[in-house]
Amino acid sequence: MIWVNQVVTGILLGGYYALLASGLSLMFGVMRIINLAHGDLAILGAFATFLVADDLGWNPFLALVLVLPAMAVLGWLLQRTMLERSLRSGVLTPLLTTFGLAIVLENLLFEKYGADTRSLGPQIGNLAFDSWRVTDQIYVGHLSALIFVVAVGVLGTLHLLLRRTSIGRALRATAEDPDTAELVGVNSRAVYGIAAGIAVAIAGLAGVFLAMRSSYDPYSGPPQLIFAFEAVVIGGIGSLWGTLVGGIVLGIAQNVGAQFDPQWQILSGHLAFLAILAGRLVLTAVEERGGFAVVLGRAS
Repeated sequence: MIWVNQVVTGILLGGYYALLASGLSLMFGVMRIINLAHGDLAILGAFATFLVADDLGWNPFLALVLVLPAMAVLGWLLQRTMLERSLRSGVLTPLLTTFGLAIVLENLLFEKYGADTRSLGPQIGNLAFDSWRVTDQIYVGHLSALIFVVAVGVLGTLHLLLRRTSIGRALRATAEDPDTAELVGVNSRAVYGIAAGIAVAIAGLAGVFLAMRSSYDPYSGPPQLIFAFEAVVIGGIGSLWGTLVGGIVLGIAQNVGAQFDPQWQILSGHLAFLAILAGRLVLTAVEERGGFAVVLGRAS
């Protein structure tokens, strides 16, 4: 029964990873940018919420009313001032740009807040540790369940936005071919700005939930980037619902690994990621080889 509890907890943890990964997936899907500052932007959202909650005495959830729009504006500004210019210079330049942005964010946060760890857990009261008792050995945490529901809600909203709205159609058209989209009246600059704004706002939301369920410091961004990247790759690059599957796989792998040995928790997730990645590479190689075999057979 304890294994069932680990799987249930892993599924809920996967909701957080999916929420964290969805912004990264959206930005790559639309702009073809792997944002290496994604994890640090999430931590920036956590610090911004902590600042609002601490200075104004607001509940962290109420602070999101100010923080999320500010993060969206920041994403739009980053696109207009940095990412737009780097996109014109090839594939490598956006990577270097976002890598530099990550370093700047980490050091600015360190300069302002120091290396001390912080948490928003004490500011949300019993929600941080309360749980529902399903059986004697299965518990569902209130906060974990809330994060999972929010993750599904965000993914569902993004899905409807992309499929049912004019903005979504513009995002999909620009993702397919920005030059052709421009010919039919789509403003690709505006579309890229919207995509960046949404992605950074979602990253900030994920960072706030990280601060509620755990502790964080100015250098907590890179591990979050790795988890987000693994969830995106496991679920399939460019697939929003795939990020949920990828996050769940990663969460279950970590929890089951921790059951064997607490030191294996993070390693188990990495090993699951590498195993799935290796399997996909093998399948791709087999399919390509089969395709060549068919072509050679027809030629003969």
